[in-house]
Amino acid sequence: MTDPGHLRALAHPTRLRILSLLTGSALTAADVARELGLTHANASYHLRLLRDAGELVVAGEESIRGGRAVRYRHPWREEDRPGGASTGEVDPGAAELVVRAATQELQRRHRDRRRDLPGIVTDAELWVEEETWVRARELLLEAAALVHDGARAPRAEGTTLVNLSLFAFAMDPR
Repeated sequence: MTDPGHLRALAHPTRLRILSLLTGSALTAADVARELGLTHANASYHLRLLRDAGELVVAGEESIRGGRAVRYRHPWREEDRPGGASTGEVDPGAAELVVRAATQELQRRHRDRRRDLPGIVTDAELWVEEETWVRARELLLEAAALVHDGARAPRAEGTTLVNLSLFAFAMDPR
C-alpha cells in the first residue's frame, strides 16, 4: 500500500503548486518563495516535506552569501523518482486528502485563468466500451506527458502559464 504519509505530504494546495513549479526547472527555496509569494521559511518547510516524501530530488547546490542553497526539481515520471515506480495500492483516506487539495488549487487556477486564450472544461460520468476508456486514458497520458516535458522555468521568454488537471478513473458501478 502506498505510504499515507507520502500522500498527505501532497495534500496541500501550496505543495501542489511547488511540484508544478519544479517540473520545469530546478529552483531554490528563495526562488520558490519569490515566485509563489511565500516567506523563505514557509517555502523551505514545504520543500522539506516534499523532499522527505520522495517527490523532489536535489538538482544541485550553490554558495550564496556565505550560505548553501539547494536546488530542487520534481521528477514527475514515477520511474525517474528515487526507488522507481510504485506498484502498491493507494490509501483511500490519504488519496481523498490529495483530491481535496487539488480541487481547492483548481478553483484558484480557474479564477486566475487567462480569458483571451481558449481552455477546456468538461465533466462526465458515462458508460463507455472498455476500448473507448483505454484509448481516452492513453490520450490523456500523452497530453500530460506533452505539457510536463514541455515545462520551462517560470516566466521564461516565449512561455505561457497553463493548467492541466486530470482526474480520470473507472468508476465502481454500485
